[in-house]
Amino acid sequence: MSHCPSPAAALDRKQVVSAARSVILVGNPNVGKSVLFGALTGKYVTVSNYPGTTVEVTRGSASIAGATWHVMDTPGTNNLLPMSEDEQVTRDILMSERDYACLQVCDAKNLRRGLLLAVQLAEAGVPFVLALNMYDEALGRGIAVDAARLSEELGIEVVPTVAVQRQGLPQLCESLARARPSRFLVRYDDAIEAAVAAVEPLLPSHGGLGKRALALMAIVGDPSLGAQLAGRMSEVDLATIEAERRGLAARYPESLRFVVSRQRLAAVDRLHDAVLSRAGARSMGSSLARRLGGWSTHPVLGLPVLAAVLFACYEFVGVFGAKTAVDFLENTVFYEHLVPWFDRLVRLLVPARGVQEFLVGPAGVPFREHGGLLVGRYGVFSMGLSYGMAIVLPIVTTFFLAFSFLEDSGYLPRLAVMVNKIFKRMGLNGKAVLPMVLGLGCDTMATMTARIMETRKERVIVTLLLALAVPCSAQLAVIFAMLGGVTPGAALWFAGTVLAVLFLVGWLAAKVIPGRGSDFMLELPPLRLPQAGNIAVKTLARIEWYLREALPLFILGTLILWGLDRIHGIAVLERVAAPVVVNLLHLPKEAATAFILGFLRRDYAAAGLFLHYEPFMKAGTMTREMNIEVTVALVTVTLFIPCIANFFMILKERGWKTGVAVAGFILPFAIGVGAVVDGLMRWLY
Repeated sequence: MSHCPSPAAALDRKQVVSAARSVILVGNPNVGKSVLFGALTGKYVTVSNYPGTTVEVTRGSASIAGATWHVMDTPGTNNLLPMSEDEQVTRDILMSERDYACLQVCDAKNLRRGLLLAVQLAEAGVPFVLALNMYDEALGRGIAVDAARLSEELGIEVVPTVAVQRQGLPQLCESLARARPSRFLVRYDDAIEAAVAAVEPLLPSHGGLGKRALALMAIVGDPSLGAQLAGRMSEVDLATIEAERRGLAARYPESLRFVVSRQRLAAVDRLHDAVLSRAGARSMGSSLARRLGGWSTHPVLGLPVLAAVLFACYEFVGVFGAKTAVDFLENTVFYEHLVPWFDRLVRLLVPARGVQEFLVGPAGVPFREHGGLLVGRYGVFSMGLSYGMAIVLPIVTTFFLAFSFLEDSGYLPRLAVMVNKIFKRMGLNGKAVLPMVLGLGCDTMATMTARIMETRKERVIVTLLLALAVPCSAQLAVIFAMLGGVTPGAALWFAGTVLAVLFLVGWLAAKVIPGRGSDFMLELPPLRLPQAGNIAVKTLARIEWYLREALPLFILGTLILWGLDRIHGIAVLERVAAPVVVNLLHLPKEAATAFILGFLRRDYAAAGLFLHYEPFMKAGTMTREMNIEVTVALVTVTLFIPCIANFFMILKERGWKTGVAVAGFILPFAIGVGAVVDGLMRWLY
């Protein structure tokens, strides 16, 4: 009997390359594809309880029917006629791969949506197996699916599964070895069928998709398909297809995409009603979860729920992570023990005094006062690693834990629903709140997750807002500490300015940046009690990403600062910045140094200012002038250019033109807003 490996039995990379066949996981967003991928291959990918997590193709291997199979996890898709980059990636994989079987993962609670994709796979002629996942949740809602009847109607094997508990996995593996094309065929009206019949013979063979599916895509006018066919067909055949499409379009008042989808959905509805039955819900727990889920999206009741969630997250991330854990790791672990030990180790291993001073500075001088490459003011170990491991790591770890808890519970999509109308004003939709919330932990990682937005315009706007007005948790902790020492009026000035800038810039960016937005369609999963195992694995996977992707950027940034310090470049930048800081923002000249260091880590600028004003805050001697200075400084620091790690991530994700444009806009804009706030506060405050 065929079986699937446990995580410990995952096959190595060479076996992936030599796999004889492939199984491609497809399905709507948020149906559990990634969980099944992990169960099949033993390789973990991020498993989230909101759509859009799997934005890249993930590969692995599995043993099925005694053979090694190549396994691919694709982005969630609702349609093989793509409307987003994610959907196009999935469609293109199905077109380009050969000799594969599809594993379609369907949410048993939302069978209609899954069947709409299944009938498209049937039209494409690909062999596939249908997994009715989350079957336990469907039963809890009183939903029963006649899997045997559905299997008979589709002509393929249908397997109920509960992926998180690995239920149905052995049967699924056995079925994959026998995967076959579906015999279910949607019959469209005569005009569409005639157009399909005319176009099919003109199309070349194209990988794994059958010509009927390609013909339907061609006649509704899929631009991404046209680009692929252009190099493989003659101009005459392409003109014939276009003529058929125009002639067919003239027959309907609606778009051809809508007409085909409507007729396809009618066939799906008939099949859905034949195999699904409803009864009373089986558990009080599911009823309570639905009631809580309704409260969390209610325009009034949702507000106290949101306030409670934010307060809990702040206490865990902002207090425990950013204060308690950071203070222990930075001061006790690194600066009191690791850095002095490392300094002594280098001096022991490298006897030459000149090399010692180059690496760790002159003996007997505190490491913060010299410029050694490894240990010093801008040393790779004393600054780069201590920042990445002692300051950022505990903050992002606590944030990852909180974020994993929220997404595994199903609350984050409900938060997206709550703020959708607000984000619509900025040319975005409610899904933008997900990278925004993640940015409160680490803007660098949040910039990468902006991929979940469907259009390039939306991704650029989210990237801009993250870099401009979303402080990371390390910076936020210092900001809160400084706000505690100013008057409530000054704190309101700061919060009001940052929020106003966030929405104003988003609104203007939506007007200026070319392109289109996207409709807000988001599946609301049921609220559920998060599983500790899922939270732990997801957190570890994200920490691995941080150590692999973000930590090297911190070290690179430190090396750049060290190089600038060696050639006295930082002193030059401070002299250049001082007139702007002193004369325009009316801040002390020490603030110029803080802003320069803020490019390495955004909390450095806030921390430098905090050290300057801390004695006055503790003594309770803050004057009106100082309250204004602190407010102006915090506004400018918050809106200041992103840290070097985030800047490099912007370059990687959006390209160098967008990265330079974002930085070029933010720098003068932040200073300009700071100057305006300074003038208004001195006039009104």
